Amino acid sequence: MPRLLSVDQKQQGLDVCLDVKENAANEPCSLSNVIMGDETWIYAYDPESKTQSSQWRSLGSPRLKKARQVRSDIKSMLICFFDQNGIVHKEFVPPFQTVNAAFYVEVLRRVRENV
Repeated sequence: MPRLLSVDQKQQGLDVCLDVKENAANEPCSLSNVIMGDETWIYAYDPESKTQSSQWRSLGSPRLKKARQVRSDIKSMLICFFDQNGIVHKEFVPPFQTVNAAFYVEVLRRVRENV
């Protein structure tokens, strides 16, 4: 979704929202057929377990400082589709894959297979 919308695009969005609102008022069950989708970046972490990070020390020795966990450069995009009952489809975007209309058409075909 572009961040800067033209006046026509804003009006079209408003018209669609008003149609959905009217349809929901006339047929309350109509929203049960709606599937939403979203994507997000998932970053990789290499956390230590509590046992791995623990160290023996004597009673008089100072506490060890722990390094802050930082976000990794390794990341993947996760696309998730859900309805009123929960997640209906999720998948990771392959590395170096461009997410464009053609890619989303393929993802939506897989979503339809799962529903």
